[in-house]
Amino acid sequence: MANGTWEIVERSYGCKTVGCKWVFKKNLRPDGTIEKYKARLVAKEGEDFFDTYSPVARLTTIRVLLSMDVKTAFLNGELEEEIYMEQPDRFVISGQEGKVCKLLKSLYGLKQAPKQWHEKFEKILTSAGFIANEADRCVHYRYGVILCLYVDDILILETSLNLVKEVKDFLCENFEMKDLGVADVILNVKLLREDDCGITLCNKTGYLVFVSKLSRFVSNPGDGHWEALERVLCYLKGTSSYGIHYFGYPRVPVGYSDSNWISDADKLKATSGYIFTLGGGAVSWKSCK
Repeated sequence: MANGTWEIVERSYGCKTVGCKWVFKKNLRPDGTIEKYKARLVAKEGEDFFDTYSPVARLTTIRVLLSMDVKTAFLNGELEEEIYMEQPDRFVISGQEGKVCKLLKSLYGLKQAPKQWHEKFEKILTSAGFIANEADRCVHYRYGVILCLYVDDILILETSLNLVKEVKDFLCENFEMKDLGVADVILNVKLLREDDCGITLCNKTGYLVFVSKLSRFVSNPGDGHWEALERVLCYLKGTSSYGIHYFGYPRVPVGYSDSNWISDADKLKATSGYIFTLGGGAVSWKSCK
């Protein structure tokens, strides 16, 4: 309500409303302890919408120094459609029980909410001289500063603390922001920094190959499959401290690719893959049949 997301109006004849519900979640610290509890009101989708597409930053672009969080990001987007919503449970205004909420801004849960938010964010950055990257529309750059938007998280890469303060002040003028300082967790991936030794991402992806192979036999597993699963668990336990380390050299991307010949005899398919490294660590990889 403080964001001016809706106004209470009379229920007109033939008015179709969308429902709403409360969603509760916990925000965790890097060590797994609870930082805070959050309650979010979301709309139950609805039928009145046009475009719903919204770009999402690639994981390969998220190599960050600082992060900021946009409070209730989807509430910043302006709606094109006229949408009515039932009053939230336990927040029905006394004496106006028969009235409904006319949405003035986009709300979490609406199909068009991500698109409306991204369009507003891009419009404001463009007005400040930022340019969107053609390969990833969620990345914007200007004068030594790079902003990467991932839903409602803003990742800032910069070369000067003065530039960072300038960008933060600009963002706070246009959005209600919460500064998270130096990033230590990004998309549930823990960041470890060492003095003059770069950054380590505690991100495990190698087990996906094992999961892909073992999941083919979940309907009728045998002794050999259980033994393989035990080896996978032992591997994960023994490599729990492993991660992807970036130490800044070389500063040029290096790519590798390889393929085999019909590794799956049952389907007569080959497997190929590639990996690209930058700054000493892998930034992009893929393996497919």
